[in-house]
Amino acid sequence: MKELPSGLQAHLDTGATTLCWCWRLTRADGATLGFTDHDRDVAFDGTTFEAAAGFTASEIRDSVGLSVDNLEVSSALSSERLSEADLAAGRYDDARVEIFRVNWAEPEQRVLMRSGSLGEVRRAGEAFTAEVRGLAHYLQQPRGRLYQYACDADLGDARCGIDLEAEGYRGSGTVEAVLGDRRFTASGLDGFDDDWFARGLVRFTSGAADGQAIEVKAHGKSGGTVTLETWSAVRAPFVAGQTFVVTAGCDKRLATCKAKFANAVNFRGFAHMPGNDFVTSFAKRSTS
Repeated sequence: MKELPSGLQAHLDTGATTLCWCWRLTRADGATLGFTDHDRDVAFDGTTFEAAAGFTASEIRDSVGLSVDNLEVSSALSSERLSEADLAAGRYDDARVEIFRVNWAEPEQRVLMRSGSLGEVRRAGEAFTAEVRGLAHYLQQPRGRLYQYACDADLGDARCGIDLEAEGYRGSGTVEAVLGDRRFTASGLDGFDDDWFARGLVRFTSGAADGQAIEVKAHGKSGGTVTLETWSAVRAPFVAGQTFVVTAGCDKRLATCKAKFANAVNFRGFAHMPGNDFVTSFAKRSTS
């Protein structure tokens, strides 16, 4: 049960209310955006909640226990601060969401109804629907170590121990030609072998994508031309001349850890665990 501020409770007791919904999104990069279903902007806590942004929301569903509570927010891409390119580039992935019930005539009379994070986003033309997940969904994510073949450390972290700032594990380059929103040719990486940066991380240092970090899907070199492909779209406008830094990648296998990084002592997988062949094997009677 929520305890309402005395001012808001008194307002509700009058029977004639001036209430609206306000949504505040805080992205991982620190950018904060506010939206409201009121016909005028509402401001509080240093955030201006933009009106006429086309936001509508489903009812909030609460569940007993630890099941995930959620709702859906639908809108058109009508706000100047909310673009399809940003959604496609993942800038809103797992953004923190706060939902307020506010007296728009006296914004200090408000109550936080729900906080959570942005989940699945579905787009259709200029419209989108975003799932807002309750905080309980974090309790359903795996914690601790998994018994598996592959290493469960992140390349370069304290458990791995590799210094990605060292020569040979890091490259700097410039985009030469854009082949799509996820593929481009680059200069400055001629000294590295094919697939050296596959599963690594590319971080852009100029242009519209400045600061954006994306995992590398593929890295190849053919006829002196180096091509990189990322798993997700680069923030638009993506044009030639943008600079980036890229770090080596790892496929989490013991052989790679040993040959590419000489780091088998820190391998965090279980390379010798029995597999399906062992589980399904059985003793055979000797015929001799």
